[in-house]
Amino acid sequence: MKSPICDMLGIDFPLLAFSHCRDVVAAVSRAGGFGVLGATVHTPDTLERELRWIDKHVDGKPYGVDVLIPENISTAGEKDVTWKSLEARVPQEHRNYTRNLLKKYDIELTTTEVADNQPQPFDGRTALELLEVSFNHPIRLIANALGVPPKAMIEMGRKHGVPVAALVGAKEHALRQVAAGVDILVVQGTEAGGHCGEVSTMVLVPEVIKAIKNIRDVPVLAAGGIMTGRQMAACMAMGAAGAWTGSVWLATVESETTEIFREKMIAASSRDAVRSKGRTGKPARQLRSVWTDAWDRAAESPGALPMPLQSIVSRDAFNSIDRAAAGGNAKARDLVSYFVGQGVGLIDSVKSAGAVVQEFKEEFAETVEHMNALVAE
Repeated sequence: MKSPICDMLGIDFPLLAFSHCRDVVAAVSRAGGFGVLGATVHTPDTLERELRWIDKHVDGKPYGVDVLIPENISTAGEKDVTWKSLEARVPQEHRNYTRNLLKKYDIELTTTEVADNQPQPFDGRTALELLEVSFNHPIRLIANALGVPPKAMIEMGRKHGVPVAALVGAKEHALRQVAAGVDILVVQGTEAGGHCGEVSTMVLVPEVIKAIKNIRDVPVLAAGGIMTGRQMAACMAMGAAGAWTGSVWLATVESETTEIFREKMIAASSRDAVRSKGRTGKPARQLRSVWTDAWDRAAESPGALPMPLQSIVSRDAFNSIDRAAAGGNAKARDLVSYFVGQGVGLIDSVKSAGAVVQEFKEEFAETVEHMNALVAE
């Protein structure tokens, strides 16, 4: 395939798979795609262990690493912010609301002890440390979401000869990223799981391609709701150089998602994936649940706190929810949720990651053949 993404990353099929699960990353790369490990939840030590494992199980195939360095966060400009100091900023009203909500479903809210010096979530310094660890491994891509990567990140990529990708949800974001020097744009429509904007993939991809055309040649990966090879082919027909996917891998056997969440995904429709601030403090698409309704729709809701404070609120809550559900609490199932895109309505079974890659390839080829036949007519 003559896609610039294939040349840049050393792959034959430009299907990128973002996942927090190392098994998914390795399986996708082995099958001919390109796995990208979400590293935000890791410390430098745990990331080192994960990347060593991937190196041993990826059969020499290329893979990448994704970090999260938000530009706009309530603690921007502050130094040495820790989990402990942030916990002290959470209003008692939000603590009580969370505890009482879980109590209605017979869930006891338990807290997780953290070290006094553990950095805050989405800490930029920690992210750069994670990248330093990553460059000790044969990674072929680094990516960032929620804003322009810091200059240091782009310089690290240049130093190691590794392309830097950035996720964007609006044309204006794309123009800023191109000006900053990123190598790849991941143009993510509102259909996507996790943090996303309000513009659809079908509109946003060609809008961005048109906007950057006369500025600099930056390949675009389409993202948002892409669950099939047919959708991938459609995006590339609009000018994208490949696809960035995430939600489709949550329902694979290699994924670390719970059986309960997989069952809920299979039962869900596309309308069940809603944008909510209830988990992180920024609009993030996730499976609708009692939790999202409680924060977004309930009259008594105190309202979500800004990032990263809402992440402090939700961390212990979801740990408690998942434990209760796994322990047999039927009521807890109503609160089980995770980030997932509108493409969840296309998931009807659990498959291996390798099988999903193969399906993408076959459907992509069938779609291209069909389009060629139409042109010939």
